[in-house]
Amino acid sequence: MIVECERCHARYHYDEDRFGGKASKKLRCSKCRSIFEVINTRSYESQPPVRPVVPDATRTRRSSGSGSGPAPEPRPAAAPSPVPAPIRRPAAPSELKLPPDRKMSLAVIAGPDAGRIFQIEKPRVVIGREDVDLALDDPELSRQHAALEVRGEEVTLCDLGSTNGTLVADQAVDEATIENQTEFTVGGSTLMLIVTSA
Repeated sequence: MIVECERCHARYHYDEDRFGGKASKKLRCSKCRSIFEVINTRSYESQPPVRPVVPDATRTRRSSGSGSGPAPEPRPAAAPSPVPAPIRRPAAPSELKLPPDRKMSLAVIAGPDAGRIFQIEKPRVVIGREDVDLALDDPELSRQHAALEVRGEEVTLCDLGSTNGTLVADQAVDEATIENQTEFTVGGSTLMLIVTSA
């Protein structure tokens, strides 16, 4: 699908599979850096069609007796109500687990802390400025900006309602699965996930 920035009207191709079943996504324009919302048209297509309620014109004419009365006007179909965005449920601690045969770390490749490497030693790591597992000296970061959740081999990056958003491949994401050497941006810092054998 083609999406358009609401501020500068730059147009991008966006893969609808990246909605992950959500009704909408927030994206950051790589041209003007503004954040705008994109509606998942597939979520509307998947709803059952709303059938209009139309009175039975033949029955109405029969009951009038003359058969010459005008048929009642059909009512317009009701518009489908917008689908609310699902509220993300935090993962239960029992669902999260580091893989026994892999070592994971985050390398800061751009930003104030470029060059630092952080070992991932627990299955949920919160990234931000303070009171977090991984603190960066980046004024563009929110206090608790994003989290990495590890379920064995699967690593999920989750935005925690940050002010400046979390980007993967220059697209703002609420939640995204990332792999070895995937780069992502939080605030003014770019990090890379590194997965090696234990």
